[in-house]
Amino acid sequence: MFAPTGDERAPILGVDRRPTDEEWASIEKAVPSQPLHLAIALTGHTEDAGWWGEGRAASRSDAIGVIRTLADELGVELEVASTTREPRHPGRCAELRIGERVIGHAGELHPKVCKAYSVPARSAVAEIDLDALLEHATAIVTGPEFSSYPVAKEDVALVVDASVPAAAVEAALREGAGELLESIRLFDVFTGDPGRRGQEVAGLRAAVPRRRPDPQGGRGGRSPRRRRRARSGADRRRPTLT
Repeated sequence: MFAPTGDERAPILGVDRRPTDEEWASIEKAVPSQPLHLAIALTGHTEDAGWWGEGRAASRSDAIGVIRTLADELGVELEVASTTREPRHPGRCAELRIGERVIGHAGELHPKVCKAYSVPARSAVAEIDLDALLEHATAIVTGPEFSSYPVAKEDVALVVDASVPAAAVEAALREGAGELLESIRLFDVFTGDPGRRGQEVAGLRAAVPRRRPDPQGGRGGRSPRRRRRARSGADRRRPTLT
């Protein structure tokens, strides 16, 4: 946003030399104010309808609430007063102030504005001077730190006693990974004798494969003799899972 504060105009200088300190000061004085603004728009339902009751549509109170939440996080006391300001609906517009300084407005758009720009009726909007809000901030707000390195996803297989709870395993992994760990999830558990060769492979292959359709209406596409051989062979080769 550009907000001229006067009739100052930047001087037109040549390119054969560096501007003097006085000329540079006059250039900077002519630059209009460029405050950083924050704008939001709310429409639709903030609460969906369901067995718990009817839904609730977004209103000017929600738009004001967003700005209030931001001010609270920054430690700024925000005052709200009713006012009239286009293109908002008369009587449904609020003035946002810090002391006597107006930093923005919030409210519902005028019905004619909604119709002219094909936006949902009773859309709620808010706009504030963010620079003014930050000037009065007393709380220190820090955002999360993000690593510049790519995420490394690793699957870790551990053999532990059955008496060891999953929470203890997770705690040990968190301690070993350190502060770079973003998330951890236990996604599978196999039980049995790890000393028996092929035990884990049999566990991974425990899913029953789909059978081919039997044209005679039977339960599978194999002949009775082949089914008997497959069953007896599996009994000999497949280890018992515990």
